[in-house]
Amino acid sequence: MNIQDKKIAIIGGGPGGLTLARLLQMGGATVSVYERDRDKHARVQGAPLDLHESSGLAALAKAGLMSEFRNNFLPGADRKKITDEQATVYYSDHDSKAEENFGDEHFRPEIDRGTLRKILLDSLLPGTVAWNSHFTAMSPQGAGWLLQFKNTDAVYADIVIGADGANSKIRPHVTDIKAFYSGIIMLEGNIPDARNAAPQISALLNGGKIMAFGKEKDILMGQKGNGEIGFYASFKAAENWATDSGLDFTDKIQVLEWFKKEYPGWSPVWYELFEQTEAPFMPRAIYCMPTDQRWEARPNVSLLGDAAHVMPPFAGEGVNMAMLDALELSRCLLAGSHSDMRSNIADYESGMCKRAAAAAQESLENGERMHSANALDTMLAFFKGH
Repeated sequence: MNIQDKKIAIIGGGPGGLTLARLLQMGGATVSVYERDRDKHARVQGAPLDLHESSGLAALAKAGLMSEFRNNFLPGADRKKITDEQATVYYSDHDSKAEENFGDEHFRPEIDRGTLRKILLDSLLPGTVAWNSHFTAMSPQGAGWLLQFKNTDAVYADIVIGADGANSKIRPHVTDIKAFYSGIIMLEGNIPDARNAAPQISALLNGGKIMAFGKEKDILMGQKGNGEIGFYASFKAAENWATDSGLDFTDKIQVLEWFKKEYPGWSPVWYELFEQTEAPFMPRAIYCMPTDQRWEARPNVSLLGDAAHVMPPFAGEGVNMAMLDALELSRCLLAGSHSDMRSNIADYESGMCKRAAAAAQESLENGERMHSANALDTMLAFFKGH
């Protein structure tokens, strides 16, 4: 098997897809990444990412990008406070946690999603990413695939890797296993220029993270590198809550009134979040792949990240699993122990499913703890025990 003779297409330019592209190019492979964003300047949504020593950081180290990461991570952003509904702080590691402790397995440095994307993009050969490429479908052609896009010409690839997220269009070519709803909704908001726009919350946050626990309802937030605060109102609800609620998520006053009603007894200090958010709010139903998922490997297509194993975010494992997937898949493609591609992909997928199952189970269990009737006591005991 000579991977250097293959054209590899990666669908999706998130951290997992870009990490894989970097690692494969380092091994001499021909790689193209197809990303639906218009260009590299497109805004990257979502909270900062905390990377772990044995997964996300290990992938960056193999990619030769640790120096760039260390120059761009957010010192102190991994520090946390745990509060109740009244914003009373019951736990804080702000005074005890070092801003930098690389090499420690418990150090989880944070970085903005956009910054991480830039580091990875800058490491790739010019022209690797085909922007504004909205993948729509693929069909077998010879030993590979013909890829179709909404607004660009079709292309051929010998091997296709789906790194296109939870709603992956590549996944149905690999398995018909579907994700299940976890029972939790996360309503996302972002506050630009938070120091001036939301001074009370900004002072409480102090550059780190806050986890505020009530009875089955939480507020989770973190500092972003550009002065923004990103937050989530996280709660149990029906899967179709976003449409059934009747809320206009562009209307901050309406969403604030919903918060007052659905989070009864919570301090007015939290109102600042809803008053100062840059609308619209984004409701997100949280899904998880079955922890026992398995499928028969194919010789020319595979998956990584959320496309393979979407899971709740309550263990901080999503991006780390995606980047570890990239690391392990690159090893199997570049220097697999078998002479045929199917067997090497099978080795990767077997290990990936096993790793992801453990991470997903932890995430599901943490989600239950965090949204239980006694969540504050449960989570205080959890963090003090660690």
